[in-house]
Amino acid sequence: MERPRPCEGPGGRAARASLCTKNTSAMVSRTLRKERRVQQTMTSGKRLLLVVEDDSFRRALGEQLRAQEDFGPVDEVTSLAQALERAATAVFDLLLVDLGAGEGAGGGETVCRALREAGIEAPLVLLAGPGAPPPPTDLGPVERVDKPVRLGALLALLRARMKAKEGGGEESFIVGPYRFQPADKMLVGPGEGRSLRLTEKETGILAFLCRAGGKAVDRETLLHEVWGYGAGITTHTLETHIYRLRRKMEADPVKARVLLTEDGGYRLGS
Repeated sequence: MERPRPCEGPGGRAARASLCTKNTSAMVSRTLRKERRVQQTMTSGKRLLLVVEDDSFRRALGEQLRAQEDFGPVDEVTSLAQALERAATAVFDLLLVDLGAGEGAGGGETVCRALREAGIEAPLVLLAGPGAPPPPTDLGPVERVDKPVRLGALLALLRARMKAKEGGGEESFIVGPYRFQPADKMLVGPGEGRSLRLTEKETGILAFLCRAGGKAVDRETLLHEVWGYGAGITTHTLETHIYRLRRKMEADPVKARVLLTEDGGYRLGS
C-alpha cells in the first residue's frame, strides 16, 4: 500500500493549501512591488518621501513641494512604520525626514537608520531644530537643514541632491564672474582664493533669483520664499542680507553690477 506523502496525512492537505496560499500571496506581493517600481521609473518628476510627525507642518511643506513643476509625487507619512511600509512599495528619489519624527529618543535619526537598513539608498535630508547634533556619518549621503525651514534654500538643496543622484553633478549657476553652487553654499570665482562662503539665507536669496531668469523679484516674495510664511521678518532684514551679499560679490558694492535693485525688488544682472 502506497504510503501517503507527509503533507497528505492528517491535516496534510490543509497544511499544503495554507502553504500554497502563503507562497501565492508572497509572489503577488513581489510582482506588485516590481510593477510599482517600473511605473515609477516612467513617471516624470522626482518622487519624495516626507516623514514629518507634526500634521500642520507636514501638510504645509507637502503643498509647497507639490507646487514645484520639477518635482513628482510627494508621499507624506508620520511614523517609522509608515515610512518603511511606503518605501517597500515605491521608489523614492529623496527622503525628507523631520528629526522630531519617529519613536524613541533617536527621533529622525532612528527613522533614517531604519530606512538605510531596509536597503533604501536615496539621499536623505534631515530637518533639525537649533542645537541638534550633526547627522551620523554612517548613514550615507545626508544633508541637514535647520528649522525654521527657509523654502528657497531647501528647494535649492533638494534639486542639487537629486541632480547629483542622477549623475549630472551638483546644480550650479553662473552669477556675474562666479559659479554659484547652492548645495555647497558657495560662490566660486575665477583664479585661486576667490571662493566665497555663503550663509543659508544668502544661498536661498541667490537660488531664488537665479531661477527668476533675470526678472525682478519683489521683496515680499523673497521674504516668503527664503524665510517662510508667518516668519514675522521685515523687509529691513532682507535689505541687510542683500547689503552683505553685495559686499561679498561686488567689486564696488555702491555701484552694484551683479545684484541689482529694480522695481521694488532685486534681480541678477546679465
